[in-house]
Amino acid sequence: MAGKTPSLFWRLTTAISLGLLLGAGILAYAAYNYAHTAADDAYDRLLLGAASQIGETIRVEDQAITTDIPVSAFETLSVSRQERVYYRVVGPDGASLTGYDDLQVPQNLLRAGSGPKVWDATFKGYPVRIAAISHYVSDPAATGWATILVAQTRDARNALARELTLRAMALVGIMSIIALVGVVLATRYALRPLHRIEQALGSRDPNDLTPLDIRAPVEIEGLTQSINHFMERLSERMDSLQSMIADAAHQIRTPITALTAQVELLKRETVPAKRKHHLTRVVARTAQIGRLVSQLLSHAMVSHRAQSITASPIDLVDLANKAVADAIPAAMDRDISVEMNAGPQPVFIEGDPVSLREAIRNIIENAVHHGAKTKITIGIEAKESHVVLVIGDDGPGIPAGQWPDVTRRFFRASAEGVGSGLGLAIAADVAKNHGAQLEFAQGENGMFLVRMIFLRASGVSS
Repeated sequence: MAGKTPSLFWRLTTAISLGLLLGAGILAYAAYNYAHTAADDAYDRLLLGAASQIGETIRVEDQAITTDIPVSAFETLSVSRQERVYYRVVGPDGASLTGYDDLQVPQNLLRAGSGPKVWDATFKGYPVRIAAISHYVSDPAATGWATILVAQTRDARNALARELTLRAMALVGIMSIIALVGVVLATRYALRPLHRIEQALGSRDPNDLTPLDIRAPVEIEGLTQSINHFMERLSERMDSLQSMIADAAHQIRTPITALTAQVELLKRETVPAKRKHHLTRVVARTAQIGRLVSQLLSHAMVSHRAQSITASPIDLVDLANKAVADAIPAAMDRDISVEMNAGPQPVFIEGDPVSLREAIRNIIENAVHHGAKTKITIGIEAKESHVVLVIGDDGPGIPAGQWPDVTRRFFRASAEGVGSGLGLAIAADVAKNHGAQLEFAQGENGMFLVRMIFLRASGVSS
């Protein structure tokens, strides 16, 4: 059962949408991190500002360090009722001057006299952000660095980070929707040439095999060229097929008409001797039609295989032996000897074994029916770069003036001949399809020769 046909439009849209979704996810993660960083940076400045205000109130009174915590230092930090703010001031001697005594600063984060520090911690079970600054006290009664700590819970920071993240995500979402709509429109626009090709092919007459005349982008120009090349090959094949059918119909019509007339005469004849004569004519005519149909099918098969079969290494000696075996029955009817002259070693060429066997068989049968008197010879000679297959007979042969014509379909060298005129045409087509040469010659010993010259197969040892 055939699966559902995939849609190129939806495949492109889905692939690009997944890319947009991944990009949106990355942007959302970046926006989340940026929002938290921005919120921490904003509130860290407020924490350090509050600590700095507290530091400015540190003074020495009655031989002791004191401070007055200004209310304004915490007003900007307490933005909501749930927000909690803690502080502590530590004198130069390490004693707590005011605030929460358990608000500690790690020694690895702060040294006396170092710059402002901000870090995350947990205080009274709440996650807090702590800022610390150092303030130098210069007085004869007390000299040294005082440390101011200010801590704030993260509620306001988290709320600000959420707000910034949601705003950023809203923008990312809007842009993603706009991009997706743009992708859909752009994909449909990009696929319009394919729809034009579809419409051009769908609206054509079935017999119209002319090339497509459509302007196409570079990316699908190869597709249109392939379609045009395919239609060109199909047009050539259809023309060849129509020509072959027309020729076959014309060639078969005459012997069938003659056979019908012979049968009618046989039906009416009452004299036994004449009936036997007509019956002999019917048998001969039937055999002629049978051979004509066989060669028509053979020619059609050879033409088809030339376009669809990939060449492979073939042992020409073995192939010739099989073709001789196919043609022996025809030679036995006339008591003709068939002699095979080939060495014991295989000789390799490249081609289609079925077509080549058919060609050799047709040449031998052509010699049996139209040439040979008593003898047919088949020889194979292997040269350095090519192989020569020679088929000879001791008949009168074909006049040299007719050699260029005998390879045409339905051409008969003799007007009295009863052949189909296809045997040598099949051999010529097979030779052409294999890049071989088909030649005729008159041998020195009176034999008429038909040669097929092939290139030797490369990379195959004999």
